[in-house]
Parts: sequence; structure tokens; C-alpha cells
Amino acid sequence: MDIEVVTLFPEMVEPAAGFGVTGRAIERGIWRLRCWNPRDHAPDAYRRVDDRPFGGGPGMVMLPEPLSACLGAMHARREADAGARAHVVHLSPRGAPITQRRVAELAALPALALLCSRYEGVDQRLLDAAVDEELSVGDFVVSGGELPALSLIDAVVRLLPGVMTDGASPQQDSFSDGLLEGPHYTRPETWGGTPVPAVLMSGHHAKIARWRREQALRTTAERRPELIEQARREHRLSAQDEALLRGMS
Repeated sequence: MDIEVVTLFPEMVEPAAGFGVTGRAIERGIWRLRCWNPRDHAPDAYRRVDDRPFGGGPGMVMLPEPLSACLGAMHARREADAGARAHVVHLSPRGAPITQRRVAELAALPALALLCSRYEGVDQRLLDAAVDEELSVGDFVVSGGELPALSLIDAVVRLLPGVMTDGASPQQDSFSDGLLEGPHYTRPETWGGTPVPAVLMSGHHAKIARWRREQALRTTAERRPELIEQARREHRLSAQDEALLRGMS
């Protein structure tokens, strides 16, 4: 998979993507990262990429011309390499919330382009003309799209075939089946006076699976009850799940 990142700060993105799971996957050739700086496509000697907003107001707005030229160069490079067109995503608090389901859909694409804006945002005409969708990492505001882009990159890359050491690991993550994960334990068997739950030491795989499912249901019901309701609407809960939930109330 190819991931293209349009950013004023490629030095912020490239090193971070080289660590951990994403870095190992780059080394193994599972995905490729390429950064594009809009300043390289600014028409003036000052490499200007922003200006004051029409109508007044605080801050600056990113100009459409450098971004359009930058995205155009990216698409042209991909076409010259006989690569598939990249799906263009703008990271923005105005975007739709990123879900695990959407991450899985993006991971199935051959190429993804992430537009990391700065300042007050991007001229709407550029977004209308060149962006396929806007996505948000949460209901809060950060200074730019680079950190949200890195979060999305990590989420996408770990779902690519061959990335995770344990093939079942992504399927056991929070949100993969609509629920949050339950608690995890490791050595020592007793720490701070608290032992590991006995069922996890039993070696009884069916009982362990049932305990983990119960803990996932309990954690989700306590922390994100709306996810339980969504799982019900999507028919993700079994009769046994419903019985476990009734037993918690």
C-alpha cells in the first residue's frame, strides 16, 4: 500500500512513521510513505501557502493554488508510476469520526493520500475540488493534521496483511467487533496484593473465551453504553451476550 502525506512538516511525519509496527512494515516493503510539501509548489519566491480569510476573522487560511499544484504533482507521479489513484482524505475536526470499520475499508485501498492542513483550515474550493472525504480523530482541535494523520496511518498499516505477528491480533482489538477490549494481565501472578483472575490460569480455553467476552461486554457497558446499543442494532450480540448483560444490571 502507498500512503502519500501532504504536509508543511514532512520532518514531523517521516521519522515518526519509522518506529514500531509501521517502521517494521516499511522495512519489509508492505507499505510505502511519501511526503509532499505544498511550499515546494507555491508560485512566489516566499513559498507562501496561506493568506487572511475573506470576511475577516482570526488566523490564516491555506491557499488553494499551492495545495492544488501539490496534489496534482502527487497524482501525476502516481500516474507515471502506473499506480492507482490515491483516495484523498483531509484530516479535520469537521470530518466524520474515524471508526475501526472505516479504517478497515481504507486499509483495503491500494493508495491513500492524507492532507494535513494548518492554520484555520483550507480554502473550501480546494476541498470541494480535490478531496474525497474529511475525517476526524475526535471532538477536539489540534494545531495541524500531522498527528491525526499519524494516528490514522498506524491504524491502517496494522491491518495490512503480514504486518501483525499474531494474525488474530487485529480481530481482538477494541472496536473490531463493536466492543471495547476487557482487561489484560501478565507476570507476576500476584502484584500489589492482587492476583491474576484464576480463570486465566486455568488453561480452559472455552472458559477463558467466555470470561474475556464477559469482560468486554462489562467494560463497554460501563464506559461506552452507546456501543452496546449500536451492537444490538447491528445484530452483533448473541443471546448469551444479552444474558451476560442482564446479569450485570
